[in-house]
Amino acid sequence: FSVLGEIVVNEVNFVRKCIATDTSQYDLWGKLVCTNFKISFITDDPMPLQKFHYKNLLLGEHDVPLTCIEQIVTVNDTKRKQKVLGPNQKLKFNPTELIIYCKDFRIVRFRFDEAGPESAKKVCLAIAHYSQPTDLQLLFAFEYVGEIYHNPAKKVNGIDPGGGGGGSIGSASGQQTPLFETYSDWDREIKRTGASEWRVCSVNEGYMISTCLPEYFVVPSSLADQDLKLYSYSFIGRRMPLWSWNHPNGSALVRMAHIKDVLQQRRIDQRICNAITRSHPLRSDVYKSDLDKCLPSIQEIQAAHIKLKQLCVNEPFEETEEKWLSSLENTRWLEYIRSFLRHSAELVYMMECKHVSVVLQEEEGRDLSCLAASLIQVMLDPYFRTIVGFQSLIQKEWVMAGYQFLDRCNHLKRSDKESPLFLMFLDCVWQLLEQYPAAFEFSEVYLTILYDSARISLFGTFLFNCPHQRVKESTEFAISKNIQLGDEKGLRFPCVWDWSLQKSRKHVFLFKGHIVCPVSPAVVSHKLRTVKSMYFLQKNYSSTLRGVPPAFKNGIISEQEFLPRRNSLILKLKPEFLQQTESQSNSMEQYFRDWFAKPVDLHGIILPRVSGTQVKLWKLCYFRWVPEAQINHGGFITAFHKVSLLADEVDTLHRNLRQYKSNSSLQANCSELDQSRMYFRTSASNDTSGTPDFLSSSFPFSPVGNLCRRSILGTPLSKFLSGAKIWLSTETLANED
Repeated sequence: FSVLGEIVVNEVNFVRKCIATDTSQYDLWGKLVCTNFKISFITDDPMPLQKFHYKNLLLGEHDVPLTCIEQIVTVNDTKRKQKVLGPNQKLKFNPTELIIYCKDFRIVRFRFDEAGPESAKKVCLAIAHYSQPTDLQLLFAFEYVGEIYHNPAKKVNGIDPGGGGGGSIGSASGQQTPLFETYSDWDREIKRTGASEWRVCSVNEGYMISTCLPEYFVVPSSLADQDLKLYSYSFIGRRMPLWSWNHPNGSALVRMAHIKDVLQQRRIDQRICNAITRSHPLRSDVYKSDLDKCLPSIQEIQAAHIKLKQLCVNEPFEETEEKWLSSLENTRWLEYIRSFLRHSAELVYMMECKHVSVVLQEEEGRDLSCLAASLIQVMLDPYFRTIVGFQSLIQKEWVMAGYQFLDRCNHLKRSDKESPLFLMFLDCVWQLLEQYPAAFEFSEVYLTILYDSARISLFGTFLFNCPHQRVKESTEFAISKNIQLGDEKGLRFPCVWDWSLQKSRKHVFLFKGHIVCPVSPAVVSHKLRTVKSMYFLQKNYSSTLRGVPPAFKNGIISEQEFLPRRNSLILKLKPEFLQQTESQSNSMEQYFRDWFAKPVDLHGIILPRVSGTQVKLWKLCYFRWVPEAQINHGGFITAFHKVSLLADEVDTLHRNLRQYKSNSSLQANCSELDQSRMYFRTSASNDTSGTPDFLSSSFPFSPVGNLCRRSILGTPLSKFLSGAKIWLSTETLANED
C-alpha cells in the first residue's frame, strides 16, 4: 500500500490493536507505523469477526490518513495519567495505551504492554507531529507531486497529477468530469443550460482582480469588463456576482457577496440587478435571498456537528430510547438540514413558477451560497443527479467558487474557522436520495466515500481555500524544490474524480444507484410508495414550505408567520411586492400541493419532504463504525443485493440472446458475459436464494476494530476512562505531565 513519496518516520513492534472493549481474545498483534501520509498497523493475523473488507488502493485495512485524525490521546494506566498530544509537545510518561479519534467518528485503540516504552513514546509523538502540520506545504500531496515531477516515470496505482478524469465511472461514453478551470468548460455549461444572454468573463485571468474567484466565470452579457473591474472594488473580497445555472424558462441563479461600499451600494446593486433582468428573455424581476439571515451560520453548524459527534460516540445508542431521540433533535443537526432543504425548495418555486432570477447573497459569497446553489441545482436539473454531473457541480460551486476547504475541513488542525458545510451538503443530498432513490445515478456509498476522500491529503481537489492558493503555494513549493513548471500555472495534483486511484473497478460499481440497472424494481416500488403515501402527503405538503409547528396553523401557514420571518424572500427592486405576500404564500402553497399530488417525474424536478419523520439521520455515514448499530443481514443493502442479482440475471439473458442471434463464437460470448455492471452477480454465487453472511446495514464498511464508546455489553472503553467523556477535549482533559 506504499504511495510514491511516502516514508516511514517511526514504528514500534509488539503492539496490540484492540478489537473489543470487553475482551482481549480478538486483539491483533503487529507493528504500528507512522508515515508522512498515514498511520498503519501491519499484522499477519486475520481480522476476527470480519467477513468483508472494502479495500482502498491507497489505504490498508488498518490505515488512517493523517488528515483524518482529529485527536490523539496517550494513557498510562499505572500512573493514571493521560494527555492530549499536540504538535511538538513533550511526553513525560511512557504510554501504555494510544487512542486515535478520527474525524469520521472512528475510534482506534492500541496497547503497548509488550512494546518498548521509549519506542512507544516516540511513535506517539511522531503521529502527533505529522498529523498536525504547521504549514500547508507539509501536507503529503506536496511531497507526492514533488516526487512525480522529479521522477515522471514513477507512478503508483496509475496516479497522474492533474488527471481530471472520472470518466471511468461517469457514463457509458467515458465522459469526463469538467473541472471548470478553462474558458471552454464554462462556455459548454452556458450552452448546455441555454443561457444565451450570459458570457464567459476572463477579466480575472491570472487572478488580477480577485484571488478568491476562479480565473473564468460567467456574467450577464450586458456587463462590460471595464464595469466589472470598477464594481469589483465595492464587493467584499472583490467577489463579483457569479452565475451558477440557467432555468429553461430563462431564470438565472446567481451568487453575490455583500457590497461593502455603503455610498455606492444602492447604485451598484441596481446596475447588477438590471443587468440580470436584461439577461432574462421575459425581463423578469430579480429576487434576492440574504442567506446570512435565512440560514444557520457556519458557527451554528459547527456547534451542531460537535453535539452530533458527542451523541454518536458518548451517549446511549439505542434508538428506542426516548432520551436518545430527543438528544438527537437537541443537536439541531437535523433542524439545519431541514432549513437548507426548505429554503432551497422555496427558491426552486421562485425560479420554476414565478419565472424570476434568484440572487443568493452572502457576506463573502463562499459558504452558505455554495450549499444553497448546489441544492437548488440538484432539485431542478437531473444532470446534476448523475455521477459526472454531480462531480461537475462540486467543481463549479465549491472548488472553483472558492469554498475554503483548508479552513473548513481544518486540515492543519489550527483553524477556528472549521465548519462541516460540505458534509451538510452531502447529508442534504442523501435526504433527497433517500426519498427519491431512482432519481439518482449514484448511491449513498458514493456519497460516503466522497466525504471520506476529503480527508485524504493526496488529492488537491479538497485541499485548498481557492484555486489561487493552489497556484501560489505550489509555485512556491516548486521553486524551493527546483521543479521546472514551464507554462503550467502551479503544480498539478491528483484529482479525486479519478476513482480508479482509490477503488478497484468492481468496488466502483457500488457507487451506482438504481437507474443503471437494465430493469430496476426500484422504479416500480418507488411509484407504489408514492401512491400509498398520497393521502399522507396531501395532509403535510406544507411541511416542505415551512416545516413543523409553530410554523403551522391547522396545517396551513398563517400570514402572520410568513410575513415577519427572517426566512422570507424579499424583492429588493420592487418594495410593493411586500403587499402581495399573502397571494404569493397561497400560490407557493398551491404549487407544493399540486406537485406532491402528482406522480414524481424522476427525470424532472424533485422536492424534499421535510416534516419531522421524513428528515432522517444518515446512519451509514455516522454509525458505520458503531457495532451496536450494525444489523446483520439487514439494512438497505439486503434489498439492493436481491435487486442486483435480478438485474444482472436479466442483463445476462439479454447478452446471451444477442450473442445467440449474432452467431458469435463461445469465446466472444464469455468475454461479453464478464462485462456485468453490477457489484453482486449471479455468476459469482451458486446460491442466490440466501443473503451473504458479510452483508449488514454497515456494508461495505465494517465496525470491527473501530471502537465506539462501549461494547455491545455496555463495558466502558477502558477502566481508566470509565464514566468520562470519550471524545476528549483540551478543556476537560488536562495535559498532565
